[in-house]
Amino acid sequence: MQSSFFDLFRRVPRLRKQSQWHFLLLFPWFIPIISYWVVGDRYLADWRTFVAATLLNLTIGSACLFSLDQLTQLVVRRYPNIGQTWQRVWRLLLVFMLVTPFFILGGIFLYDTFHLFGYQHNPAATWQILLINLLANLVSVGIDEGVYSLNKWRENTLEKEQLKKVNLQSQYESLKSQVNPHFLFNSLNSLSSLIADEPERAEEFVDEMSKVYRYLLQTNEGELTTLETELGFIQSYFHLLKTRYGAGIRLEIGVSEPFRAYKLPPLTLQMLVENAVKHNVIHSNKPLLIEIKTTQVGRLIVRNNLQRKTGRVASNQVGLSNILAKYRLLAQTDPIVTSDQTYFTVALPLLAPEAP
Repeated sequence: MQSSFFDLFRRVPRLRKQSQWHFLLLFPWFIPIISYWVVGDRYLADWRTFVAATLLNLTIGSACLFSLDQLTQLVVRRYPNIGQTWQRVWRLLLVFMLVTPFFILGGIFLYDTFHLFGYQHNPAATWQILLINLLANLVSVGIDEGVYSLNKWRENTLEKEQLKKVNLQSQYESLKSQVNPHFLFNSLNSLSSLIADEPERAEEFVDEMSKVYRYLLQTNEGELTTLETELGFIQSYFHLLKTRYGAGIRLEIGVSEPFRAYKLPPLTLQMLVENAVKHNVIHSNKPLLIEIKTTQVGRLIVRNNLQRKTGRVASNQVGLSNILAKYRLLAQTDPIVTSDQTYFTVALPLLAPEAP
C-alpha cells in the first residue's frame, strides 16, 4: 500500500544516488504515516502494534521498491538514448502500473485475510488508494524521466564537446604526420636511390608522393570521404612503402564495387596501414600482408598478419583513438578491434551515400 506513495518520490536506478537520498529521507516518516492510515488509532496506542505494522509495511515497501528497481534497470539499459524516450516512458509506465497495484492489493489481501491489527476491508478505500497510486505513478515516471532526459542531454552535450576536442587533436596529429620528418626523410631517401639507377621509377615515385601529400593537406576539410577516394590515396601511399620495403610488404584489396561509393572518415586507412607498419616486422622472407576488404553487410575489414617487433615500440594508441572519436562524432557504431595469434583486425562501419 505504502509503495504507491513511495514511488512518487523515488528515483529509478539510473539516478540511484538521488534514490538513495530520497529513501533515507522518506522512510523515517513515510512508513509510519501509511501504517497509521491502514491500522488506525491502534497504531499509536499500542507499541507492539506500532513496531509490527511498521516492520510489515516497511518489508512490503522495500519489496516493491526492489522489484521496480530491477525492472526499470532492464528498461533503461535497453532504451537509454534520448531518441528512445517514448519507448522508454511507456514501458516504465507499464512496469509501475503492474508492479505497484500488485503490492497494494497483495498487502490488502494480507491484512484482510489474517485480520492483522484489527483491519477491516473497505472497498471504497481500496479504490481510493489505487486511484492515488495511479496519479503517483504518473507523476513519479514524469519526474524521473524529466530528470533523466535532462541529465542525458547534459551528458551527450559534454561527450560531444569532448569528442570535438579529440577530433581537433586527431586533426593536429594528422597535420603532424603530414609533415612528419621521418616519413619525408625516408621518402626522399627512396627517391634519391631511384634517380640515378631508375629514373622512370623515380618519376613515378614523385607522382605518387605528390598525390599523397596533396591528399594529406586537403583531407581534413570534410568529415567524410568516399571509400573510392580513400582507396586511391592508400594505393599511392602504399606505393611509397613498397618502394622502400620491396618484397617485405604486400597489399591486397578486395572491395565490392557497390561499396566504393560508401563513406568513411578521411585518413582512416592511412592510420591503420601506418599502425601495421609501425608495430610489425617487415622482411622479404616474412612479408607483412595488409588486407582491405568489404563484407556483405557493408563493413570494411582492415587486417594484417601479426609478426610483432621484438623491441618495444612506443604506442599511445592515438591512431585507433582518433578513428573511434571520428565515428562517435558521426553518431555511428564503434569500429570493432580484434587481435589473435595470427591477425590484427579492425572492422569499420561504412556510411551509405545519401540518396540523390
